[in-house]
Amino acid sequence: MGDPTVEGMYEDGTGLLTIGALARLTGVPVKTIRHWSDQDLLPPTARTPAGYRLYGPDAPARLEIVRSLRDLGITTGAIRSVLQRQRTVAETAAQWADALDAQIRTLQLQRAVLRSVAARGSAAEELPRMTELARLSDRERRRIITDFVDDALDGVHAPAYRSGLLAATPDLPDDPTPEQIGAWFELAALVREPELRAALRRLAEHSARMAPAPEQPPAAEPDAVGAERNAAAQEEAAVRVAELMRVRGEAALAAGIAPDSPAAEPVAAELVAAWIPTQTGTADPPAEDGPQARARLLEQLETAAEPAVERYWQLLCTVTGRPAPPSWGPAGTWTAAALRAHPRPYRLDRSAFEAADPDRVLHAYEQVIRDVGALVAAVSPQDLALPTPCAGWSVRQLLDHMVWENLMATSIAEDAPRDDFTADHLGDDHRAAFEDSARAALAAFTGSGMLHRTYGPYEAPGAMLVQQVVVELLAHGWDLARATGAPTGLAPEVAEETLAAARRIYGAAPRTEGSSFAPERPAPTGASAPDRLAAFLGRDPA
Repeated sequence: MGDPTVEGMYEDGTGLLTIGALARLTGVPVKTIRHWSDQDLLPPTARTPAGYRLYGPDAPARLEIVRSLRDLGITTGAIRSVLQRQRTVAETAAQWADALDAQIRTLQLQRAVLRSVAARGSAAEELPRMTELARLSDRERRRIITDFVDDALDGVHAPAYRSGLLAATPDLPDDPTPEQIGAWFELAALVREPELRAALRRLAEHSARMAPAPEQPPAAEPDAVGAERNAAAQEEAAVRVAELMRVRGEAALAAGIAPDSPAAEPVAAELVAAWIPTQTGTADPPAEDGPQARARLLEQLETAAEPAVERYWQLLCTVTGRPAPPSWGPAGTWTAAALRAHPRPYRLDRSAFEAADPDRVLHAYEQVIRDVGALVAAVSPQDLALPTPCAGWSVRQLLDHMVWENLMATSIAEDAPRDDFTADHLGDDHRAAFEDSARAALAAFTGSGMLHRTYGPYEAPGAMLVQQVVVELLAHGWDLARATGAPTGLAPEVAEETLAAARRIYGAAPRTEGSSFAPERPAPTGASAPDRLAAFLGRDPA
């Protein structure tokens, strides 16, 4: 470092600081001070005859400024500009804050990508594409969507539908979450799928067919403004109707209302009545509830039921942080099935709601469960793969559905409707599954007051809902007997009244594609009540 005598002389005798003294005073290493001096950030005031650097009394303060700016990440050149008064500290700070913002965004994006890669378990081969997608600008991401929409809708004149698609842009926030990055990766892959393009094209073609014939544009601005307001009002009305359909469908499911039962007709009528006003701006709008109106609403629902399109909007909402649109799911399926089963309005016979005697219904359930339970207990593991007369189901699928009927009725009685229809309800022991479900249902029927309560927006009596379960279990018990070669004369004490209940509940409902049962078939002369029930519900008892 030099001669200590020389250092002391200059430190004590002249007020100048040697590089060692400056280092001890500020805590900055000598090597760093020498480097900054060479960069002209801390030029020496003088030198000793031997060439050692000497610094004036302002050197410690200047050194602190340099150190602070370097700690903030500001480059040597920028610091030099500040010290030489070419730029102010404020200007430099603003410039570097902007640069840091960009760097932070980059680091946040890199972190989100890495988190998403870890969560998705991505393969090494995917990394280049994922990194490329993550680095795209907002403009480049929008271009991907624009090109996709233009290609999918090429040649289809549906300007409103096209505008709606293009208005939704996949703009990532500055600090995206791993979920948002993952959604963008999936979205970028989804828009390359032919299935999504075909689905969007079908929706656009439907929109084009429903659009009214072009008219002359409004001559005056107030008319144009009024037309715009009308369009906005119609869109709001359509959203309200869609929400009403979801709420009513979920309520019907919660109440255990079959879409082809009489209890579904009032729901269908309400939904059609609410939907008709939203069609005033379309081609040939329906004026009243009838076959044309119901067929058109059903067409709209079936056209909109595109899983790929629903996933597209879900991903877009995740990318941008907006709430995802509600999924139709089971409620949409129920609504469409109700419209298929009730293609035209008809006067509801309220006796179908009111004729169920709670005590007789409970007795019928006990008798049917007794005989059907004995059939189930006799089913061997080898029998589970046998075909049945019911909709191409195997014995195992049939038993699973029968267990589901008990479980669903129990959940309705307990005001906690199930939605796991597609789950496996049998497990490894079909006998125990059926016995447990029947025991739980019977306890719920007697302990919850279900047989004396009403359910759903149209107050379907709980006794009628249980009666539907009795009809289902007796009919499916007949299916099981035919599949396994057992006698079909089940529950003779209550079979006749169960057949009468089935005619009362399902007699007015059309047997269409959406129905639970096929058209009625003739029963042989002298057939038992269970055989005649099977024939009424579309089976062949011969």
